Formats: sequence, structure tokens, C-alpha cells
Amino acid sequence: MKEYKIALLGGDGIGPEVVAQGVKVLNAAGEKFGIKFEYEKALIGGCAYEKTGTPLPEETVSLAKSSDAVFLGAVGDWKYDTLPPEVRPEKALLGIRKALNLFANLRPAIVYEELVSSSPLKPEIVNGVDIMIIRELTGDVYFGEPRGVGVIDGRNAGYNNMIYYEDEVERIAHVAFKTAMKRTKRLCSVDKANVLDVSRLWREVVIRVSKQYPEVELSHMYVDNAAMQIIRAPKQFDTIVTGNIFGDILSDEASMLPGSLGMLPSASLSDTKLGMYEPIHGSAPDLKGKDVVNPIATILSASMMLKYSFDNDEAALAIENAVKSVLKAGYRTPDIKSEGSTIIGTERMGTLIAQAILS
Repeated sequence: MKEYKIALLGGDGIGPEVVAQGVKVLNAAGEKFGIKFEYEKALIGGCAYEKTGTPLPEETVSLAKSSDAVFLGAVGDWKYDTLPPEVRPEKALLGIRKALNLFANLRPAIVYEELVSSSPLKPEIVNGVDIMIIRELTGDVYFGEPRGVGVIDGRNAGYNNMIYYEDEVERIAHVAFKTAMKRTKRLCSVDKANVLDVSRLWREVVIRVSKQYPEVELSHMYVDNAAMQIIRAPKQFDTIVTGNIFGDILSDEASMLPGSLGMLPSASLSDTKLGMYEPIHGSAPDLKGKDVVNPIATILSASMMLKYSFDNDEAALAIENAVKSVLKAGYRTPDIKSEGSTIIGTERMGTLIAQAILS
């Protein structure tokens, strides 16, 4: 029996609730495929700040580094909005990504046949959509220096430096091309090279790396056009690679293709098998404890964990198929409800998916 250690970082708001459902499904997959999971919890975000004075305690980073994978819920709450920037819950996300060298963020946006009617877009636009957005995660304006708020030329100003080093672009480009090779061999690089110097370097490097992957059809698109095209004609895309801030925005936009942030998982990967897996949605503090949140994004993140950190495609596929079977049976959380569907809560959805794996 294979054994893996998973760091559970529930975080704030609905985070612990959805992670609990992810664990439930992982345990079902483990039971079916002979895998043993050891879980250890740690604090991150606002709850960590309240108990330790920092949103990312050293103990949390140490646990993450000693684990085979990290399973994260969400961080943040409106009550922390007035805190100084250095202790805001969101600072923990940037910190742990940097500490674990999680430079590649994979965000699939798939519209299941069962959820076509849940999308706000026309069925003919979204039916069959299967996009993988690869977002560089440790560079760009979120990490660039100098940054701050101060007086420049006698005027108050806020500033962040958008910077990418050549080697950072190279390594995310390799991840993107390798991913595209396993899909339909089409890669679209999204930038703003008509305006930004940093994007011109990005495009030059991506083109250079592309010569090592002659089978992949490479295209380029400005980010403003990409934002429009994802809604206008999303099926033109297969694999997208882009920088940190563009990827943050575009992947959230892509969540509206299936109709809900609650359907989009993510995997943040390093040069090793250690990865962090989380839904792309936020902490939704107004929904905490109400048993109404969609856990499928977190459950599909568990599937990505099995695939990318544990090399178990069979168990990963079993989770994906279980999600599809529960949706096909008509069960929905409120965010993806459709006519004739059976509305259920967070815990019930997790239980049904776990049962479907074992059935």
C-alpha cells in the first residue's frame, strides 16, 4: 500500500468545509486503489494571524515542505481588510507559493455535458469546452520590487514593478509546451507585447522555447483580446500560458464557462513532485457554515493531486468520473442549479461523490 503525507491548510471562511469534502473523496479513492493518506493540519490566512500574529507561520511552511502534497481551502475575510498589507491573509498565499517554489499554476476549465444548462452562455458556445490555463505563479507584479505607497515628485503614488526574468519565462514555457503535447498540441501564449516591455521579452522567450517542441502549434494573443475570445469563442483554445496577473484574471473569467467558481480546481507545481492543490474560489465568509457551497472544485483539486504529485492517473480519473456521475444523476449545489435538478448541500455532495467512487 502506497502512503502519502498531506498538509491540510483549511484556512478561512468556507475553506475548512470544502477541504473536508476533498478529504472524504480522497479517502474513498484510497480505499479503492490501495492508497493510505496521512493528514496533518496547520494554520494559514486570517485564522493563523489571529492565533500567531502572522498569516503564514513558520510551522505551516515546515509542515508543507515535509509533506508529499498540500491541500488548501481558501484564505481571507472582510474583517481583515483593514490590516496592514504585510499581515493580510492573502499575503500567506504569495508567501507559501514562494517558499515552496510553486511556479506553475494549472487551472482547467471544463464544461461537463451535464452542466451546459448551468452556464450563463449559450449552449452552442460552451458545450465541449476543455481549456487548460497555465499561469506563472512566482513572478510579475505580485512579487516585483520596488513596490509600495509613497511620494513621487511631490505626489502620493502607489507602485508595483512588473518584472519577469528570462529563466522564469523559460521554465513556465516548458511546462506549457509539455502540457500541450499531452493534449491537442495547441498552445496560445497570452501577453501585452504591443504595450509592455516585459511582454515583449515574454514573447521572445516563448518563441525560442517553441523550437524545442515543433509538434506544438504556437499562437499569440493580447490579453484584452483573449478576455473577449474566452467568452466569444472559448472552443478555439486548448492550452493557454500567461503571466501571473493575466492568468489570475483570465482563469476567474473562465470559471463562468461552466457557470461557477465552484467548478474550477487548480494545481500549483514546483520542480519536484510537491504541489499545492486548491479551488480557485475565495473564502466566501458570508456562506461559512451554511452547507451551501459547491465542493466540486476542491474535489477535482484532489484529483489533480493524485495525478501530478502521486502519479496515479487511475485514481484521479475515478474521482472525475464520480463527479460526472453525480451531476448526471441531477444533483446540484445552489450555484449550478438547473431546471429539474435536485439541490443538495456541501456535505451531501461530497458524500455522493465518495460513494460513487466506491460503487
